[in-house]
Amino acid sequence: MGLKDRITDDMKAAMRAKDSARLGAIRLLLAAIKQREVDERITLDDAGVVAVVDKLLKQRRDAIAAYEQAGRTDLADKERAEVEVLQAYLPARLDAAGVARAVQSIVARLSAELGRAPTPADMGKAMALAKAELAGQADMAEVSAAVKAALAR
Repeated sequence: MGLKDRITDDMKAAMRAKDSARLGAIRLLLAAIKQREVDERITLDDAGVVAVVDKLLKQRRDAIAAYEQAGRTDLADKERAEVEVLQAYLPARLDAAGVARAVQSIVARLSAELGRAPTPADMGKAMALAKAELAGQADMAEVSAAVKAALAR
């Protein structure tokens, strides 16, 4: 069963259970998936769905920070509940050590491609490789920081 099918089944289960908070978050996710499919005239595979979930999670985290800064804990709590629902659709995340190992591997491959040690000017090339390899497995802000640290050596 694909990830999109699992999300649809979860929506039906939330409808049956009359869990309006969970249902709202899942409907939001399905709408974002459908919007991307219509915009790009494609059918998303599991990797594409994970990318949509990542994007929605980033939006929710930004909204939580903004609501907390404005003193709106009620809205921040609602966003946190949505984050909890959305995180269930992501694959297992790498820990900091796993990210560091993956980044070291990527930097080593980049060094072999370039025929020299990569410099901070090669950040774009390293991040392109990292995004392709680690999409959905790690927070890209964390990956970016690890790449920056690896290239600064």
